Amino acid sequence: MAAGAFTLGASPAPGTAAAPVPLDRVIPAPASVVPGGSPYRITEDTRIRVDGSREARRAGEYLADVLRPSTGYRLPVTEHGRGGIRLRLAEGPYGAEGYRLDSGRSGVTLTAAAPAGLFHGVQTLRQLLPAAVEMDSVQPGPWPVAGGTIEDTPRYGWRGAMLDVSRHFFSVDEVKRYIDQLALYKLNTLHLHLSDDQGWRIAIDSWPRLATYGGSTEVGGGPGGHYTKADYREIVRYAASRHLEVVPEIDMPGHTNAALASYADLNCDGVAPPLYTGTAVGFSSLCVGKEITYDFVDDVVRELAALTPGRYLHIGGDEAHSTPHEDFVKFMDRVQPVVAAYGKTVIGWHQLTGANPAKGALAQYWGLDRTGAPEKEQVAEAARNGTGLVLSPADRAYLDMKYDRNTPLGLSWAGYVEVRRSYDWDPGAYLPGVPASAVRGVEAPLWTETLSDSGQLEYMAFPRLPGIAELGWSPAATHDWEDYRVRLAAQGPRWDALGVGYYKSPQVPWS
Repeated sequence: MAAGAFTLGASPAPGTAAAPVPLDRVIPAPASVVPGGSPYRITEDTRIRVDGSREARRAGEYLADVLRPSTGYRLPVTEHGRGGIRLRLAEGPYGAEGYRLDSGRSGVTLTAAAPAGLFHGVQTLRQLLPAAVEMDSVQPGPWPVAGGTIEDTPRYGWRGAMLDVSRHFFSVDEVKRYIDQLALYKLNTLHLHLSDDQGWRIAIDSWPRLATYGGSTEVGGGPGGHYTKADYREIVRYAASRHLEVVPEIDMPGHTNAALASYADLNCDGVAPPLYTGTAVGFSSLCVGKEITYDFVDDVVRELAALTPGRYLHIGGDEAHSTPHEDFVKFMDRVQPVVAAYGKTVIGWHQLTGANPAKGALAQYWGLDRTGAPEKEQVAEAARNGTGLVLSPADRAYLDMKYDRNTPLGLSWAGYVEVRRSYDWDPGAYLPGVPASAVRGVEAPLWTETLSDSGQLEYMAFPRLPGIAELGWSPAATHDWEDYRVRLAAQGPRWDALGVGYYKSPQVPWS
């Protein structure tokens, strides 16, 4: 157990009452908060009341699973009774992900128009309870929820995190743990970087050596690994149970050494290179002029699309330094229709805007504040012509960048990214010349050249990940560093209770 855990659920001094967490202290900041009235207290008599829908019951059971270990209460999930915690689906101005939370002496009611909204409301309720609610053993409480009303809808529809499982392989259970951490902050997209020079991580029946050989190593020469189709389906199922959509990425035409090593015919000279365990980039390329390349792409996209119920398939496109520009354009012109043919929408890194982005395609921007104007203008022009943007500026949103020069993990090619720098920018006004309507949202990539286990992922993701989540969810008017750093500090005991190791940034007034 984390140091100091015994104080998380400590009883208040005799004659005092535990002060409820104020409604406006949660992350991401809600769109509207009206505090007032008496708090509700969860007790051994509390019931979780749901309407007759399967979706509401599912959200109620999830909430009960969170609350039972720490409270020790039965918390039956039922369609009967009065008071307690009520979860209901009803028409209202909530959209696909918004919710309303009403709290008072007699109970807490969560209302949403769709299941994702109920689930996000449950995450808010978790944060309104003492941090000890996250413990896996019975704590003394009490368990108050402040009185008042929250009405909340997200600013952007794409609020994502990317996990690179190619540089180092992460097991299904490790991915599930990360999914749970993303869900706590209302993220709704898990982008899985499934292929790179160092490893191919998804089984493809028609090209079996991609996984068995191309997936047999990782950075530094470790054992690597890959997901069977059943493994991948389980990740997709688990993500969906937390209302996250999985976006798989097969990076091409560059970042393809694992594939090239697996099948010699994919190389222009017909010679397979050795497997690669280093970290340099930009040296590999599929052979754009060979038809077998497009047979390969068709098979991989077809099998991956069949496994993926989500709308998007990411085709990479970054750092294709070994592919002549003319060939890059030719390749993207051939590959984008393949994605559409199997019912998916293309997303690529922003270099896609240097080709001919398909109608409806998304481009993921990963440049820096100091990135040259011509490249930014190319992205802006594509945005003005209908290409949607997901913003992941590397010197703001890349969770693998070191916090400072003393950070033991991570890289620094984009500079040092402390917590304030990661939080203090506005996605809607970040890129000059981009219409605000073109910005679909934000995503926090976590590349794993230097990261090999869940503890290392958490140290780099926390405390920066919640800030990116807030940029994606909360209205721009709520963004204020001085307020945010106080709310962020209050998350520390919650992470302690959850066993999440995090960087104690000196910019945050941790308790």
